[in-house]
Formats: sequence, C-alpha cells, structure tokens
Amino acid sequence: MGLFKKFVSQTRKPEGFLGKVMVGGMNSGHAKMADWGMSHLGGIAAADIVELGCGGGRNAGELLKKYPNAKLSALDYSELSVEKTKETNKDKIAAGRCTVLQGNVAALPFEKDSFDLATAFETVYFWPGLEKCFTEVSRVLRPGGAFMICNESDGTDETSLKFEKIIDGMKCYTAEQLATALKTAGFSEIKVDHHPSKPWITVLAKK
Repeated sequence: MGLFKKFVSQTRKPEGFLGKVMVGGMNSGHAKMADWGMSHLGGIAAADIVELGCGGGRNAGELLKKYPNAKLSALDYSELSVEKTKETNKDKIAAGRCTVLQGNVAALPFEKDSFDLATAFETVYFWPGLEKCFTEVSRVLRPGGAFMICNESDGTDETSLKFEKIIDGMKCYTAEQLATALKTAGFSEIKVDHHPSKPWITVLAKK
C-alpha cells in the first residue's frame, strides 16, 4: 500500500502516527463545511446532544457553544479521535458538559430516548450498514428529536468518488440514498440542502 493510500485511509479509523496527523488536521480541514451544516440547526432546541464520529472534537465544542445550556456525548470508533476530542474539549469535560466515549455506531452505548439532537459530520461514509446504524440513532433519540448529517460529498462529485475507490470501506451516498435509509429507520420530515457552489449536503431528519 502506497503512503498516500495509507494516509487517506486514516479517515476511516485513525491509528498510529499517520492517524495522529490525520486527526490533527480534521478540525481545521472540515471547519467551514461543519459550520455550514450547523447553520441548519436554527429553531432546533436541544438539552442533550450526541456527536457521532467526533473526529478531532472541534464540532463537539462548537455545538456546545451553540447550545450553551446543553450537555453533549461525543463518540468515535477510533481511540486516537477519542483522545483528541478529550484534549480539544477538556474545559467542557471539566465543567461536566461533555463526555467522550469510544464506541461503534452500530451498537450505541446509550439508553433509549437519551438525546434531543444527533449529529454526524463527514462520517456516515464508513458506517457499517446505514439502515442498521440509523435505526440505532433513532433508538437513542427522543420522540421529535433531530438527526443531522453533513457531508462534503453528495455522492456524485468526481473527487470523492476517486477516494471511494482508494479507501477500503468508504461509500459516498447520494442525498436520495440517505433519505431512503432514514425513512426505513423510522425518520420523517427529511430535508436536504445542497451547498450552492460545492458538493456539500446537509440532511436533517426528525424522529
């Protein structure tokens, strides 16, 4: 495996030195897209939030700023991402507002009806079966809760489709594919927004 493939493959589950480099760049590299995604949360109230696939932890911190009275649980499959998220949000953790866990989205370590809002930035590409994972998200959301997915790829852009061929286990979904899986998992009121000049998409669904 070439060095480039080894590096970009770290997006799936960062490990080792290359994983540390990848996680270190996630917070700045995805910031503009993540902020655009969060702009869709206007009008959505949340006291308890779960950030799925928390990466470098920047988005968890921004969500806590956006919801100053909320508590947030951040989860990632990668031990490196968990460590980085803890480092990035150590003040929020010390204040009792943030908890960071290592876990699998296909079997979330949370009780039923635990959250008002779930977010997933640049991560569903690697989830092991959308319908199964989305059903888990639905389980931990309270009735009326919202689930937001924000991706840099709309499943049709050439750049992301090239990475899909390089990175094992990566799948770039179209908005239609995401909406179908969400409906199957029991979500309703699904809204999709495409960025006006980039292949970014935000999908917002309610339980």
